[in-house]
Amino acid sequence: MSRFFRGCTIIWVVLRYGLDELVLSSFQHPWLHRLRRVLTIGRKLDAPRGQRLREALEQLGPIFVKFGQVLSTRSDLMPPDVAEELAKLQDRVPPFDSQIAVDTIERNFRKPLDEIFVQFERTPVASASIAQVHFAVTRDKHGVEREVAVKVLRPGMKTVIDKDLALMHMMAGWVEKLSADGKRLKPRQVVAEFDNYLHDELDLVREASNAAQLRRNMEGLDLVLIPEVFWDYCHAEVMVMERMHGVPISQTERLREAGVDIPQLARDGVTLFFTQVFRDGFFHADMHPGNIMVSLAPATFGRYISLDFGIVGTLTEFDKEYLAQNFLAFFRRDYKRVAALHIESGWVPASTRVEELEAAIRAVCEPYFDRPLAEISLGMVLMRLFQTSRRFQVEIQPQLVLLQKTLLNIEGLGRQLDPNLDLWSTAKPFLEKWMLEQMGPQRFWRELQAEAPRYAKLIPELPRLVHAALQRQQAADPELVQELLREQRRTNRLLQGLVYGGLGFVLGMLAMQVLTRIRLF
Repeated sequence: MSRFFRGCTIIWVVLRYGLDELVLSSFQHPWLHRLRRVLTIGRKLDAPRGQRLREALEQLGPIFVKFGQVLSTRSDLMPPDVAEELAKLQDRVPPFDSQIAVDTIERNFRKPLDEIFVQFERTPVASASIAQVHFAVTRDKHGVEREVAVKVLRPGMKTVIDKDLALMHMMAGWVEKLSADGKRLKPRQVVAEFDNYLHDELDLVREASNAAQLRRNMEGLDLVLIPEVFWDYCHAEVMVMERMHGVPISQTERLREAGVDIPQLARDGVTLFFTQVFRDGFFHADMHPGNIMVSLAPATFGRYISLDFGIVGTLTEFDKEYLAQNFLAFFRRDYKRVAALHIESGWVPASTRVEELEAAIRAVCEPYFDRPLAEISLGMVLMRLFQTSRRFQVEIQPQLVLLQKTLLNIEGLGRQLDPNLDLWSTAKPFLEKWMLEQMGPQRFWRELQAEAPRYAKLIPELPRLVHAALQRQQAADPELVQELLREQRRTNRLLQGLVYGGLGFVLGMLAMQVLTRIRLF
């Protein structure tokens, strides 16, 4: 019943803000224009289309807001007026009452606000789909004051998200049953992945742990700053971390005036993304401009500042190696290798001809190489690859959907910073270096170190285990053991013959060299 009422609410919001009119107006067919005029009779839709879309998404809740955040980074895929309005969803969602935030903090800490913080700004500095942020000042046990950012969860988020997810699960089931591509698209698995990420975002202790992990991973890499988490102040609905000072990444003119190298910043963003994905397998998956700033402090000038760690992606070693090989093959234009990797991984049927898949991938990707971001669109590339995947029955991998979303965000950010960025030449050296590390002596040494505790326990026990195994075999079948011993003796004699023969050959060659030199002199 709750899904029914939620569905009715969505339809009501769509009609109230005229989203049906926006969709119909994008088509050029005359009868659709007439249908649009009929449907808009009696409705007041004077507000700009971008504003209506933004307000509708805000009204529908966090899932729809996140969808708008993804779209806001892709000004290449939508009109500028719509993209500009959707950009407000990044950190300018209408905030909830500050008193509710104070009540939430006091309920979690079980003490008055004045006993928690030395100073607390009731006006939020940022407000997004899941939470809003207030600035405050804390004092530690040594009397040292620290500027902090306090993130407070929006009230009632779990109920709204559960209703939306229940509706999505139901629709995914319909798609899987009714669509011919249901099995290939795996809609239920995709929604399940989305479900996990959203519920993780509702627990701010989990977000704090994500921030701490990213901070450790990025140590020694002078590209990004991750705020420190103050664990004594973290609860399920409240998170306190270091206050970061910087300029929002969207204010490019201000960054240029400050002397920031914008093209280098764009290249650093690509490096940062591939480092998180392929080196660590743990990446920030919500990289829209509202969560990114740039430091102007002298000690950290030009570095990224990353915020909001509610959604992170993880990759297995298999996923990392497979993706890296795919990316590298793409960058080298080795489409046959790309096709072979898809078949080897089981993503396409084993009966697929490599040559046919290779030709299809080449037709999609070749027009976009050697072009800057201003002249290409990864969104369109992915769309054409999706069409190709349907022809060859490529199965969608739910664990990689979040990575694809992040990649689109990164492309949108790079397009905003430096439209002339050559994505291919920037990413290719990193992937080549990474693949060399994975296949070279460094990987062998890392795996040896990882297995060292197991080997240290196993090696002293090895003689006893071998002796016990031989005893079991002898007790089970004495004749088999004797046959193995005879075969071992024959093998030893053969090896001795080969060694002696090799030594004789070498000594003979040396003797011939000596005799030849004696005759010459």
